[in-house]
Amino acid sequence: MPVPDRDTTNSRNLTVLIQLRWLAVVGQIVTILLVTQAFAIPLPMLEMGAVLLFLIALNVVSMWRRQSRESVTNAELFFEMLLDVAALTVQLNLSGGASNPFIWLFLLQVSLAAVLLETWSAWVLTAIAGAGFVFLSTSYRPLDIPAEDPHGLFTLYLNGAFVCFALTASLLVLFTTRINQNLRAREAHLAALRQTSAEEDHIVRMGLLASGAAHELGTPLATLSVILNDWSRMRPFRTNPDLAEELAEMQSQLDRCKRIVSGILMSSGEARGEGTMRTTAAAFFDELVAEWQASRSPRMLDYSNALTEGEAMISDPALKQVIFNVFDNALEASPNWLGVSVRSTGEEFVLTVRDAGPGFARDILETFGKPYRSTKNRPGGGLGLFLVVNVVRKLGGRVKAENGATGACVTLYLPLSALSDSGGEGGDHGRRVGA
Repeated sequence: MPVPDRDTTNSRNLTVLIQLRWLAVVGQIVTILLVTQAFAIPLPMLEMGAVLLFLIALNVVSMWRRQSRESVTNAELFFEMLLDVAALTVQLNLSGGASNPFIWLFLLQVSLAAVLLETWSAWVLTAIAGAGFVFLSTSYRPLDIPAEDPHGLFTLYLNGAFVCFALTASLLVLFTTRINQNLRAREAHLAALRQTSAEEDHIVRMGLLASGAAHELGTPLATLSVILNDWSRMRPFRTNPDLAEELAEMQSQLDRCKRIVSGILMSSGEARGEGTMRTTAAAFFDELVAEWQASRSPRMLDYSNALTEGEAMISDPALKQVIFNVFDNALEASPNWLGVSVRSTGEEFVLTVRDAGPGFARDILETFGKPYRSTKNRPGGGLGLFLVVNVVRKLGGRVKAENGATGACVTLYLPLSALSDSGGEGGDHGRRVGA
């Protein structure tokens, strides 16, 4: 069974932060070169280069952290953004302080914090950025600007302000777009989880109903069995072959009902001693098909088993019932012919069931596996395939439905890791299928 998904929003936000930091590093390098070469304004290259190396090192560490499987916390994001604010403050302190037009990059940091961080940490970072602004208005290294007329100086400031605006606007658009994508992905993930939870709740309620019905049926079935045994010893039944044959058929059908009830109880975990058992995949599917064929008596069944004898697996009543549901639906649609094949890809068992019926309607294919979606127009229609899809999904597998040239085709992909008799995770999981 797949490992449950965790909320990856903070991890994705960290990825966005890493990308923006790379852009900031490149932007700072370009700006420093432009200021020193084009405008002939000297800058403390050693100190500013050290800050750039620090940002690069921070990004390398962040990328390593992003690769780990642990969740990224709000505190980690807050700390990384705090370092970004500190690096920006140092760079501005080395290049004119509050008179530097790039002072407004603090607003970009505040905007990032408002979206990425929790409320309290966003306000704290905003206060720190504000304190950095106040600090830079009184403590900074003045720029050694070449002597020129005031209009030239103003033009230089406007050029710097425009570059700052373009950089900030571009980063905000990029950042906002990526964050919106993350939020949409998160909403889709949560919607899928809610849908899965609702379907599993539906299965639990049906399982409880089936288990309760099995308990209630146990007593009358036992009573009928005792009565039939008494009748079988009575003279009218022993001396009349026709009555004896009908009595034997009644006993056979009663035994089948008792096996069904026992299977329900085993699947619900109430007869675990007789529940799952170890077998081989080839034997499991051979016995399953033989049992179904004996009880349903289809006119024609083409069965192909391409599995090897050495592939071990866990046999579980719930899995068997799921496959029976697929067979029953195919038989109902195509009473004259049914095709069943099973093979292994090395990673999963692939069971394919074909019929010669009319095939699935388009709306059924689009909502395949949803409860009460059926063309049979009877109470409870569609629940069989609903259970098939959900039980296979709990195993970590999938179900594919399509229309072939002569009818419908349903394929079950069952992962070996969930069904193999390994004695480890696979075996434990297999034993939980019917629970």
